[in-house]
Amino acid sequence: MSETTKHFIQEIIDEERAAGKNGGRLHTRFPPEPNGYLHIGHAKAIHINFGLALANHGLCNLRFDDTNPVKEDTEYVDSIQADIRWLGYDWQDRLYFASDYFERLYDYAVRLIHKGLAYVCELKDEAIAENRGNFYKTGIDSPYRERSVEENLDLFTRMRAGEFEDGSKVLRAKIDMASPNMNMRDPVIYRIRRAHHHRTGDAWCIYPMYDFAHGLSDAIEGITHSLCSLEFEDHRPLYDWFLDALDIQLHRPRQIEFARLGINYTVMSKRWLLRLVQEGHVRGWDDPRMPTLAGLRRRGVPPSAVRAFAERVGVAKRNGTSDIALFESIIRDDLNDASPRGFAVLRPLKVEITNMEPGRVEWIKAPFHPDRPELGAREVPLTRTLYIEAEDYKEEAPRKWHRLAPGQEVRLRYGCLITCQEAVYDDAGALIELKCTWDPDSLGGVAPDGRKVRGTLHWLSAPHAAPAEIRLYDRLFAKEDPYDFPEGADFLSNLNPDSLEIIQGFVEPALAEAERGAHWQFERQGYFAVDLDSAPGRPVFNRTVGLRDSWARVERATEQNNEEQLKREAARAAKEARKAAQRAASAQAKAAREG
Repeated sequence: MSETTKHFIQEIIDEERAAGKNGGRLHTRFPPEPNGYLHIGHAKAIHINFGLALANHGLCNLRFDDTNPVKEDTEYVDSIQADIRWLGYDWQDRLYFASDYFERLYDYAVRLIHKGLAYVCELKDEAIAENRGNFYKTGIDSPYRERSVEENLDLFTRMRAGEFEDGSKVLRAKIDMASPNMNMRDPVIYRIRRAHHHRTGDAWCIYPMYDFAHGLSDAIEGITHSLCSLEFEDHRPLYDWFLDALDIQLHRPRQIEFARLGINYTVMSKRWLLRLVQEGHVRGWDDPRMPTLAGLRRRGVPPSAVRAFAERVGVAKRNGTSDIALFESIIRDDLNDASPRGFAVLRPLKVEITNMEPGRVEWIKAPFHPDRPELGAREVPLTRTLYIEAEDYKEEAPRKWHRLAPGQEVRLRYGCLITCQEAVYDDAGALIELKCTWDPDSLGGVAPDGRKVRGTLHWLSAPHAAPAEIRLYDRLFAKEDPYDFPEGADFLSNLNPDSLEIIQGFVEPALAEAERGAHWQFERQGYFAVDLDSAPGRPVFNRTVGLRDSWARVERATEQNNEEQLKREAARAAKEARKAAQRAASAQAKAAREG
């Protein structure tokens, strides 16, 4: 986070420091639940917590909220740490778990019972939910609410000892069943759950609820500012109630909420992301179509672009939705400066240069980056047989077509000038080859007589081209708001069926042995990253992002095509109307003659 960044949280910190609060300390924390992989929404929270600590010479802890062993796994613990490090942040020696404090949290619960502020309730979950009422109806006291301190202590001790079945009893805070804030209506703070914990094993059969454990863990660690997203705003009175009820004053954290990150064409619900993985709609948590940080990393998105996006979105008090096109633009800007260039032909069309002698090879020097001479250059072979993109040829070219067409001349980038003489089709009518001639004096792609050649194509020498698998990723959801779906359907109905296209293409020799994770710009194609599935001599590339907003371009083209179609339909209808009028006039004239 830039030291010049000013937002309402930074302003609060500045005011508190000026007043001498917390002795001028700033100590934040990032508290993920290890029940899934982090997504780009979490990246904003990470950036805010770690970024503010860095900008204000403070500290930031990483603390896992591992209070629900049913959904947690060490796989998620490991992945979360890897993602935070990938983003460029370090918690140093301050790695904690809520389970580190299970004994202390239990003691806090006992203290609440002693103070008459907690009781053991035997209502089932459904009854507790029903008795809480709603926004229009106050809650109903539990019949167990007035148990004595001694009875509650006895029952809670036996709950810990494992004497009762799961779900048979809970410990609830005794607050106010008539509170307008539903979170204050005697919330559950401990439940019985016999589940193996990834750190404590089977030592516990009761586990604290998040609302109880979170604020107290903050206090234990000396956190000064508990920064969280807006959905926790209504939980803040409960956060403070526990601190007040237990007389915690020495390290009193302050909860501050900020707007969470939302992006169109994207879902952020861990539950929904888990469904995508479990039901096989994606290849895993690190599928490059997923909004997870692991997926973005595999797709080739640089961490600096994620941080820049979080910075650009900013810190606000109201939720909103960011345009994914903004994120793509930031990725493009980030990759443009550092990515070396190379040639790749995704859908090859064979070109035979008929006036070049067989076996001739011209090695053309081409820079890796037009603006970064320090990156050096590579040699690209030019031979009689080439590959170009199939879409770079049209038999009947439209006006202002600057690519290949019968009789049209183009420039092969860094190579030479060629002119199309003939198109060859197979028996089924499919185009299989172009016969072209070249200008031998145009090596380097410059016309010797200074004539203007508008079109420039990328290309490959067919004998030297290395086969490569190219994975073209598009947005996972076809609808801007994936949460908007018809009654009786769910978010899966908005999946984009064309979110992944795998094609077998070719790349130039310099890319054949590209290292996993390396970034390249395929000229005229977009930015690509070498996938983890790559093997020596058989690279696999993921398209990270196009050279420009291809989605918007497609939408515009669709609109234009629709307009053109409407014009054609209107013209056709007008023509039919004229014909019908002519037929009617002829019929009337004939009838008049015969009459």
